[in-house]
Amino acid sequence: MIDIDDPGAADGDGSRSEPESSDRIVTITLDRPDARNALTIEGLDALAAAIESVGSTPDSPSTSPSPPVSETSLPSADRGESPSAAGARSVPTAPVIYLRGRGPAFCAGADLDAVNDLDGDRERAREFARLGQRVARAIEASPAIVVAGIDGPAMGGGLELALACDVRVGTPASTYGEPGVTFGLFGAWGGTVRLPELVGRGNALEFALSGRTIDAEEALRLGLISRLEDDPRTVAEAIADNPGDALAVLKRRVRDDSERETQERREAEAFAELVARHAEDIGSVLE
Repeated sequence: MIDIDDPGAADGDGSRSEPESSDRIVTITLDRPDARNALTIEGLDALAAAIESVGSTPDSPSTSPSPPVSETSLPSADRGESPSAAGARSVPTAPVIYLRGRGPAFCAGADLDAVNDLDGDRERAREFARLGQRVARAIEASPAIVVAGIDGPAMGGGLELALACDVRVGTPASTYGEPGVTFGLFGAWGGTVRLPELVGRGNALEFALSGRTIDAEEALRLGLISRLEDDPRTVAEAIADNPGDALAVLKRRVRDDSERETQERREAEAFAELVARHAEDIGSVLE
């Protein structure tokens, strides 16, 4: 099950909280705590739809803000809903998405029962991998800054989801691993691409080939996570306090993989647009 909600949505104990930045963050929760939030085919489809449903930031002049979604459950295998049902729901608008897991794990990765149900079929396995890759690409393509709040294990595909996020914040209790090699597989949701980009080829090979699990401190040292905090949400809130249009532009510029001259031209154009749009804000800083 995947839940998409605002920061006033139920926490793990069922309580509600309402941070000051509640209109600036959309929270997406992996909600299969009994299965350590492992993702089935239906769960991956719902997660992709949840991320893709979040609209552009309210600060963008081309945006028509939609009302935030509160406590909305997106399609899940448990409830037997069709993923297409998500299209009929309200589209939230916010500059930041906070991705978290319910319960004692962030995400255990692919549901092994779902992998076993592929029954060795190459084409079905290929489509399963592509579905996980769709989720990762949706995270990267989202106009919102996607912050992964990692508490407990982030294993296999769960780690790969985190790798696709713009910012990864772990708690001291978080752990990380790519255990697939121990039973003859490897992460196929973009991990072989993003892992070496973050930690370097040598570290990526040792980590993936050993199948070992590392703690939060080593993950921070390697660059798997961006920050280490008792409450990862505070990082998402701090980011969300900044102008949404600037956040969206920064994300596009940093993730731009065009050749350098094109990147620099786009950077200058984006800078000029923001200077024009925020002239009064800039002046107020100097007063």
